[in-house]
Amino acid sequence: MASVVWLFSFWFACFSLSVMAKRTYIVQMNHRQKPLSYATHDDWYSASLQSISSNSDDLLYTYSTAYHGFAASLDPEQAEALRKSDSVMGVYEDEVYSLHTTRSPEFLGLDTELGLWAGHRTQDLNQASQDVIIGVLDTGVWPDSRSFDDSGMTEVPARWRGKCEEGPDFQASSCNKKLIGAQSFSKGYRMASGGNFVKKSKEKESPRDVDGHGTHTASTAAGAHVSNASLLGYASGTARGMATHARVAAYKVCWSTGCFGSDILAGMDRAIVDGVDVLSLSLGGGSGPYYRDTIAIGAFTAMEMGIFVSCSAGNSGPSKASLANVAPWIMTVGAGTLDRDFPAYALLGNGKKITGVSLYSGRGMGKKPVSLVYSKGNSTSNLCLPGSLQPAYVRGKVVICDRGINARVEKGLVVRDAGGVGMILANTAVSGEELVADSHLLPAVAVGRKVGDVLRAYVKSVANPTALLSFGGTVLNVRPSPVVAAFSSRGPNLVTPQILKPDLIGPGVNILAAWSEALGPTGLEKDTRKTQFNIMSGTSMSCPHISGVAALIKAAHPEWSPSAVKSALMTTAYTRDNTKSPLRDAADGGLSTPLAHGSGHVDPQKALSPGLVYDISTQDYVAFLCSLDYTIEHVRAIVKRQNITCSRKFSDPGELNYPSFSVLFGSKGFVRYTRELTNVGAADSVYQVAVTGPPSVGVVVRPSTLVFKNVGEKKRYTVTFVAKKGKKVQNRMTRSAFGSIVWSNTQHQVKSPVAYAWTQL
Repeated sequence: MASVVWLFSFWFACFSLSVMAKRTYIVQMNHRQKPLSYATHDDWYSASLQSISSNSDDLLYTYSTAYHGFAASLDPEQAEALRKSDSVMGVYEDEVYSLHTTRSPEFLGLDTELGLWAGHRTQDLNQASQDVIIGVLDTGVWPDSRSFDDSGMTEVPARWRGKCEEGPDFQASSCNKKLIGAQSFSKGYRMASGGNFVKKSKEKESPRDVDGHGTHTASTAAGAHVSNASLLGYASGTARGMATHARVAAYKVCWSTGCFGSDILAGMDRAIVDGVDVLSLSLGGGSGPYYRDTIAIGAFTAMEMGIFVSCSAGNSGPSKASLANVAPWIMTVGAGTLDRDFPAYALLGNGKKITGVSLYSGRGMGKKPVSLVYSKGNSTSNLCLPGSLQPAYVRGKVVICDRGINARVEKGLVVRDAGGVGMILANTAVSGEELVADSHLLPAVAVGRKVGDVLRAYVKSVANPTALLSFGGTVLNVRPSPVVAAFSSRGPNLVTPQILKPDLIGPGVNILAAWSEALGPTGLEKDTRKTQFNIMSGTSMSCPHISGVAALIKAAHPEWSPSAVKSALMTTAYTRDNTKSPLRDAADGGLSTPLAHGSGHVDPQKALSPGLVYDISTQDYVAFLCSLDYTIEHVRAIVKRQNITCSRKFSDPGELNYPSFSVLFGSKGFVRYTRELTNVGAADSVYQVAVTGPPSVGVVVRPSTLVFKNVGEKKRYTVTFVAKKGKKVQNRMTRSAFGSIVWSNTQHQVKSPVAYAWTQL
């Protein structure tokens, strides 16, 4: 009997070890090697897996469009066995991607009452945009939100092949003529969470958004008009998305522990087949080769099928080279501020009044100042990390907390739970002067680094420092704006330095949009408040702004390729704020550069009529990929066609017909690129070139005049960049400098930023 027990224990231990060792892998297959004995690729993928595993549950997804292959639960030995197969191009462990977490339509000039959109009647554009479908890959959707009301909308386009998924808390009837699709993809998440073997996920498998992020991004892109919207009284007014008449399809690929590559790929695969026109992904991971980048591979197929793909740049700024989603066929979106603010104040005991921001909506502190403390008792108390504050020290007081490490709203909760009555959230050097407002659970004011330093010095310098916090509501027409957000990820592009990224910026700070009523505005468990709208910040918020504007451009110009839409957005972007000064950077208060703002801030009105566009074909992108240091198999893995030979390739990746320039000076000291412009304006248009740049670089453009006789006509120009010997580089520390090339006539300015880098000095 004992031996039986021992054998059972041994078997169970081995079983447990094998179970625990299993992970999700994405298997990339050589599509053309499918044997004729299999009717479909799905059958072949299943058989390939069955050759190493007898468990049918191990197959999570088969991909047919965005990717060629499947996702499966494997142990390392099984993964290695697959790698040895001639028909397998690669086996990659599943990666986790993270979310890149109203005034903006008016700020962007989309207020329909202003009669904008020259050459297009607003009514015509609204009608045309009902044919445009925006697919949002995120945390799902809260279908009950008024932002998805379908009043006055026509029938769903007949070409739509998507569905509304039934779930434990989601009905097929939750969809309508506005929210036309909702699906969830959770198999990668479930396997990473223990899957079928250890425990069942607490999250219900349905498209319903219990996080809020997906509802916020979807309504930003295409939410309907909602009057009397606000976050607990802040930012009150009419909320609306960018393309108010476009359709929305929600693909839930993000869960409590993140967004898994296998699920993202399944969502992209489905969205492409369903028939979306725009894909919006406010998420990303690290940067790496395109053949290893799940989103880049899926986006390539989308681009090839005429789908515009917009992705957030990431929230890892102001660190250099911190970008995600840098493939040239993706629109990479950074974040800037609006001209709206939420001022809050702290009156100090020395009579000085400091200004910050807040979205606190409770009772406030009254009129009596209280003691102000800054706790440096241990290494974490200044950051107000959970468990770091001594109640006896902070009870009844306002606490200064340094920004960093944990969530800003969590710091307020830590202060409240320790007995504090208020908080001043003070920036450090990392976040500079950038102010992000939050809906705190106690009276709280966020201040910049300089003011934070004043506060820290004040607490040290007097025996009984005090503060009284107060709140100023909503203020409009803030100057200067926009300002580049400090958190917005920056270039240079580490994957392909010859492609300037980000592409542009859009509104991404303190954005009001629809919210899930499954949780409070802070997202904290202890936040029991409910609101239909929330104010959030991040490149997650700027990305759907661009997705929605792209939908409007596609409505006005349905024949344009994704690269033409992208070019229109980039070459018409502006680089001066509402004080007519160059864009500034919130990180240090200095001037921003194209490494932070790309081509500039989106200008929807001008993007609708750009005059000229830099168009890029699929074949051009293939030639670009062939110019990289990739094997032919790597290129085929991205393009998904086995007949690719790389017979055409660029001598330099920067030869891609991109709307911006990134010039790397090596030992040669000169770079020459040829670009091609397509006339999408009037016939008989004449453009003159103007060049700006640093004295350390000579720039020659030939020809200097382009004459377009016809609409659709293409003209080429060549630009030669020469690093001048003996001239000082503009910034020796960063080895960088900046300029621009502008083609203009009386109607249009077609502007391309130029970033210069010296790889040898």
